[in-house]
Amino acid sequence: MLENTGRLHRLCVFCGSSSGARDEYAGAARELAAELAGRDIELVYGGGNVGLMGVLADAALGHGVRVTGIIPRGLADRELAHHGIDDLRVVDSMHTRKALMAELSDGFVAMPGGIGTFEEFFEILTWRQLGLHAKPCGLLDVAGYYSELLALLDRSVTEGFLKPKHRAAVLVATTPAQLLDRMQAYRPAPGTAIGGDIRT
Repeated sequence: MLENTGRLHRLCVFCGSSSGARDEYAGAARELAAELAGRDIELVYGGGNVGLMGVLADAALGHGVRVTGIIPRGLADRELAHHGIDDLRVVDSMHTRKALMAELSDGFVAMPGGIGTFEEFFEILTWRQLGLHAKPCGLLDVAGYYSELLALLDRSVTEGFLKPKHRAAVLVATTPAQLLDRMQAYRPAPGTAIGGDIRT
């Protein structure tokens, strides 16, 4: 079981291997890095040196944040690994990567990204719903990027596929400071902690 430590020592951030179409995305990555430094939180991320991943890692290093990157060997071999971070771990598969991210981190944030970012966030959110961990999970909704996704989650509640308490476990904010405040204050609702009944 993955425990909730009650404090964010390390934050896992899922984000794009592209920079996206808006300058706001990179700006938010740099702002998040500054917030991590100010709160003495380490960064865990996908280990890449490109796109928002590279922007975030470089900004974090520039602020003195300890950065751990976890990347599958196939991507590292394509020269996408960031060799300037504090701790680069090359693993054998995407499954190992995600399991190690979960083990090392006290909370999870998805910034704007593509299918890989969605998949990583929803897997860790599924583990949260299944009671495999009780760690906070947040979406950084930069420039309304996740507005349609949030509407879909709300629709899934309305249509009876998602319990309101599990929808409420998705913390959302438009700025890094707001999101980290909410994550640091987060306490699991009754019945949603480790071993909770997912049916209720």
